[in-house]
Amino acid sequence: MSKIRVAIIGVGNCASSLVQGVEYYKNTKESDFVPGVMHVNLGGYHIRDIEFVAAFDIDKNKVGKDLSEAIFVPPNNTTKFSDVPRLNVKVERGMTHDGLGKYLSEIIEKAPGSTCDVVDILKETKTDVVISYLPVGSEEATKWYVEQILEAGCAFINCIPVFIASQKYWQKRFEKKNLPIIGDDIKSQVGATILHRTLVNLYLDRGMPIERTYQLNTGGNTDFLNMLERERLDSKKKSKTNAVTSQIRARDLDIDADNVHVGPSDYVPWQKDNKLCFLRIESRHFGDIPTYLDCRLSVEDSPNSAGVVIDAIRCCKLALNNGLSGALFAPSSYFMKAPPKQYTDTEAREFTEKFIKRYGKEEGKKG
Repeated sequence: MSKIRVAIIGVGNCASSLVQGVEYYKNTKESDFVPGVMHVNLGGYHIRDIEFVAAFDIDKNKVGKDLSEAIFVPPNNTTKFSDVPRLNVKVERGMTHDGLGKYLSEIIEKAPGSTCDVVDILKETKTDVVISYLPVGSEEATKWYVEQILEAGCAFINCIPVFIASQKYWQKRFEKKNLPIIGDDIKSQVGATILHRTLVNLYLDRGMPIERTYQLNTGGNTDFLNMLERERLDSKKKSKTNAVTSQIRARDLDIDADNVHVGPSDYVPWQKDNKLCFLRIESRHFGDIPTYLDCRLSVEDSPNSAGVVIDAIRCCKLALNNGLSGALFAPSSYFMKAPPKQYTDTEAREFTEKFIKRYGKEEGKKG
């Protein structure tokens, strides 16, 4: 099998965990059950088949460095769990637009010089898949990069809550270019959103209504710092809220907007990349007697999504191999908070496994 050539937009904590993870798991046996990995082999591609070929950022302390060095440059503060050898991938000066918010600009200084030619770099490196790890609220920057990706002819994974894959306009743009896209807003393997959705479905499966619920999150990485700028939070709150309420609406039930609150809460610097999630569900059981659930989850935020992205990369490659275009509904529903179509997590996993089986190395058919 050929390598999967990957470019990264935004060399922050999430990029660090992803790059470290590919190195960390490169010698993993396909028969092993591996903590943190859903598929060692996905459709004929091992984790080591992922190869990083390009990276873009605007931080003067990262631009110009090899990707293997840049992933450990502050303000990155996620856990280092793997040494990464030199990758010979220079971090190029990317586009800023609205990617640098009020609070991030206090700790990040833009690299001098003009924006690189993203299209030429993607073409020269023969990039298969581009991943966006831009900061939350980067609406214009995301759309600008999407135009470059379409022109360069690459598949796209949108890990942030700017609505691209879920929008008909962008779906058609990718279909016209015969390119696949997975989005929007990456889920963690076991994070706040997936836990919240699972508990909601458990309650509903057991005949118990969701009367009120909240999800409050705190963290100390640049994502939480950036989200102190509340005007950048609109799409993030919509994404996280809909990921939960969609499970209620799927049962032909509803919940008043005043009775559900899902979203980031505060920035706590000493937490670094550790994320604390506080969940509450208020319900009624037999005899209309009130019942309350309070839950606390602590996770290292960036590694928690890296394993999901590793699978998304390989699903994109399968789509490229088989001539699939536009939004990939099944993988998007399993990997993302705001996919084109919401399913329960059990359904989404089943549909994604069928996608892998159909389009993988052994049984895939050229489309």
